[in-house]
Amino acid sequence: MEGENCSDLTEFQFLGITNNPEIKATIFALFLFVYLIILVANLGMIILIRLDPQLQTPMYFFLSHLSFCDLAYSTAIGPKMLVDLFVNNKTIPFLGCALQFFTFCIFADSECLLLAVMAFDRYKAISNPLLYTVSMSTRVCYMLMAGVYLVGMVDALIHTTLTFCLCFCGSKEINHFFCDVPPLLLLSCSDTQVNELVIFTIFGCIELSTISGVLVSYCYIILSVFKIHSVAGRFKAFSTCTSHLTVVAIFQGTMLFMYFRPTSSYSLDQDKMTSLFYTLVIPMLNPLIYSLRNKDVKEALKKMKNKVSF
Repeated sequence: MEGENCSDLTEFQFLGITNNPEIKATIFALFLFVYLIILVANLGMIILIRLDPQLQTPMYFFLSHLSFCDLAYSTAIGPKMLVDLFVNNKTIPFLGCALQFFTFCIFADSECLLLAVMAFDRYKAISNPLLYTVSMSTRVCYMLMAGVYLVGMVDALIHTTLTFCLCFCGSKEINHFFCDVPPLLLLSCSDTQVNELVIFTIFGCIELSTISGVLVSYCYIILSVFKIHSVAGRFKAFSTCTSHLTVVAIFQGTMLFMYFRPTSSYSLDQDKMTSLFYTLVIPMLNPLIYSLRNKDVKEALKKMKNKVSF
């Protein structure tokens, strides 16, 4: 009977962000605006880095991939969430749900690891600037990015396979606005202990390696900065790291709150608000943080604006 019910399930139904008709229009307008900023800001950042010769450095190479990850996983979720605000039947096919989660997981994990790679890049740039272009050559950069995406794909494949091979023989209503593992596990009538253990283990390893990589890199950065004699030189070195530290603090803080809080405080309704923050708000903030706090990006934007005006 259990196997029959599993095979009969062809779709899930989202409960969405809210069923309150009085605030649906406001939420739609707000997050449509947020998603448009995500598209314009991240696409603009990618195009700007590819076109401006002065931004052809490892730092901006990684930044363009950060924008790509933000754009990819927010697009996997944002448009569907906006459409569901105004439809009664918020369904998604079983395979569509798996694909949505798989895409989200690849690029969210990749972004997590990419932040550690960017910290390592800043360490190389500040500790030995004369050998920076040698130690962070094009080949090294591509190898690092290949490793980041490979780990993201393997992790996504493991979670997607384990989750969507479960038996869903009860309700098909997901108390969420996208296909995430925690609400899906609540719908399953199978034993999910293995899934929970794998989530905690793999995600814990990714978070531990990312945070450790960032902390170790910045310890060496601080030591390197103290060796700089001029105050202006120290300020310039630190200023190249502030944007990255801001992004790391926001992203990792949200991830740790989402997946490492006590089970007694677990709430799907609270998870929706947290998920909105890291799936839509963070991808909007990242390019803005880098563009507003980065002198090179500002100058590249001015040159691009002048060319377009001319």
